[in-house]
Amino acid sequence: MSEVPGDRKYSREHEWVRLQDDGLVMIGLTDHAQEALGELVYVEQAEDGATLAKGDACIVVESVKAASDVYAPIGGVLAEVNDALTDEPELVNQSPYEEGWLVRIEPSDPVELDELMDADAYSQFLAESAG
Repeated sequence: MSEVPGDRKYSREHEWVRLQDDGLVMIGLTDHAQEALGELVYVEQAEDGATLAKGDACIVVESVKAASDVYAPIGGVLAEVNDALTDEPELVNQSPYEEGWLVRIEPSDPVELDELMDADAYSQFLAESAG
C-alpha cells in the first residue's frame, strides 16, 4: 500500500501539494506515482518565474519505463525548482514526500487548494482505482 501523509492535499493525477509557512506551495509526486513510473533517470524542470495555470504541464519526468508530464495541480508562479533532482532524480523514488519534491509555487488562487483531496479521500481514490 502506498504511503499517504496526512499533512498535504492530493490530485487525481497523483501529485501532492503542501502549503508552507511562507505562503508558497510545495508540489511533488505521490508514492503511488513514483512506484508506477519506476526508477527515475531524468527530471526536466520549468524555469523559475514561469506562470502556470492549473493543469499546465510544468515538468517532464523520465523513468526507465517512460517519459511523463507532470501537471500543475494549482495555478501560480513558479518560485523554486528542486535543483537536487538535476543530479539525483532518484530522490523522487527514495523520498517522494521530502527530499524528492519537484517545485514550489506562489499560488494565484488559494481556493484551488480546497478543490484537492485530503489524505483520506486520496486513499479511497487509490483503493477504488485499484479495484
